[in-house]
Amino acid sequence: MKVKLNNVRLAFPALFESKAVNSEGEPRFSAVFLLDARHPQLNEFRNTMKQAAKEKWGEKWEPLYNQLEKKLNLCLHDGDEKVQYEGFSGNYFISTSNKARPLVVDRDRSALTAADGKPYAGCYVNVTLDIWAMDNKFGKRINASLSGVQFLRDGDAFSGSGVASVDDFEPITEGADAEALI
Repeated sequence: MKVKLNNVRLAFPALFESKAVNSEGEPRFSAVFLLDARHPQLNEFRNTMKQAAKEKWGEKWEPLYNQLEKKLNLCLHDGDEKVQYEGFSGNYFISTSNKARPLVVDRDRSALTAADGKPYAGCYVNVTLDIWAMDNKFGKRINASLSGVQFLRDGDAFSGSGVASVDDFEPITEGADAEALI
């Protein structure tokens, strides 16, 4: 079930190069999206997860869904579970991944690359996700596959992210200045 969320904050982006989480498992493209507890689409997102459960498990969906929620086997989590990370406390977060590289575009829908320096951890984005219920040898879950990310606006970069500015460097001129740096 496809869902689009607007104006969410990006954390832990692996949008241009797939990575293995904690150096384990198959590399994937991934990101975490933070939503304020008053985000206007939060209830819509919860209803989409419930609809995915209904479609997968039919009449048994509700007790299974409640069980998954208690076991933290939903893609939507309370940010207070991860208070050690900047921006999580008091918010909700959605964990996403995909084997396929997501579409990453700017405000004008032009393609972005890693060299563009955006999107970055801490900025605000619009995102499209595919919500689906998993029931296989690995267990039961409600997952979110990452489909696309659109840079929306700047935000305070989370620690350890962002790109350097030209103002971070001094000009190097010929002669003594250049030789002193070698």
